[in-house]
Amino acid sequence: MLPPACPGVSARLTPRCFGDTMTHSMIATLSNAELLARLVSYDSTSTKSNVPIADFVCEYLDRPGIDVLRHPDADGTKVNLIARIDGRGKDTKGGGVDPDGLVLCGHLDVVPACEPEWRTDPFSLVDDATHYFGRGSCDMKGFVALAMNAMCLVCRDDLTHPLMLLLTHDEEVGLLGAKRLAAEWQQTGGSIAGLPVSFPRSVIVGEPTSLRAVRMHKGLLEMRVTVRGVPAHSGYPHLGRSAIEPAARIVAGLAALRSALEEEGGPNVALFPETPFVALNVGRITGGTAVNIVPDRCVIELSVRLLPGMEAAPFVERVRNIVADAAGSDDADFEFVHDSPPMLLAEGAPVHRTLCDLLSQSRSYGVSYATDAGALQAMGLDCVLCGPGTIEVAHKPNESLPKDEFRRAAELIETVVKRFCKE
Repeated sequence: MLPPACPGVSARLTPRCFGDTMTHSMIATLSNAELLARLVSYDSTSTKSNVPIADFVCEYLDRPGIDVLRHPDADGTKVNLIARIDGRGKDTKGGGVDPDGLVLCGHLDVVPACEPEWRTDPFSLVDDATHYFGRGSCDMKGFVALAMNAMCLVCRDDLTHPLMLLLTHDEEVGLLGAKRLAAEWQQTGGSIAGLPVSFPRSVIVGEPTSLRAVRMHKGLLEMRVTVRGVPAHSGYPHLGRSAIEPAARIVAGLAALRSALEEEGGPNVALFPETPFVALNVGRITGGTAVNIVPDRCVIELSVRLLPGMEAAPFVERVRNIVADAAGSDDADFEFVHDSPPMLLAEGAPVHRTLCDLLSQSRSYGVSYATDAGALQAMGLDCVLCGPGTIEVAHKPNESLPKDEFRRAAELIETVVKRFCKE
């Protein structure tokens, strides 16, 4: 039976200084499956505060030898967590990138679980013969549970290099936590929440890759176009100006751009055999208020998935030009909503090479979704995606995690920690 959630933890909202002496509550170390069940039980949907699940993680990691730093946002409703065990006789508290050691990285937020197709309570882990079912079991609380227990079970005296756990908020809605952390760290010359922090260069981001080492992924640009018209009674259309008609011309222009991008290809296309091009999608259009009113507003939302090695600016400009040609700058507002950058790591980077050796993997892989790795690489970190579960069931009803992969991932993490932190 799982222990109850610890009371009073929510008051712990300030950063904890690395090396501070604290009273350790010493929560019993749960099995990997029990810890996964506890994590899934927290509804950490991105639209909600992640403080409750972050409080539990802090309490669980509150053990001798583990230093934990909270990185709250401005209003305290969202928080990144950094936990670290320093190597024997080594102080890595100064800001910068440490060539040695390892970071295990995951995100605490999940996508909504409101689909009627769920057969069970999405926030109660269900264990059948071969899989665990629950929101976040695959993406990516399974990896987070394994990484937390790896921190708890390792002996500090055995480490020669640091082991770090980085848990972010709001990855699912634009890498918001990782971007905030990376920007602050770069702007302050290596500090987080006012404290100097050194990050090991090698990072494993535990996204569901079916335990394949993935060294690159596409980026995601999101843009919004708002077309303005003049309302009027539909019986007197000459007194108004439709916003939907120029919006339709914009959509047609974007469709032509999508076809052109599919023909153009781009760098690193060989690692994306299913979609070897920049993918453009018009995801949502809203406009008008009633059939008897000339519409005075229409909003188009679109995304562009860039290949690794590409910059955002040229593609943003191409979309701007389409909008200007179809609607004119006086009648349409263009917004660049956000940029989740691509990730690209050299094939021979130690963390990628080590994982490939351990997995008997002979080829490189790329994936078409964006992750925190895209933001973290701007800090000079070498990021590889590798975790249990498949992206094919993530973000869907009855999300599941294969129990065999969960077990093998635990063994893999243990071995990688030995390679990077004990040798």
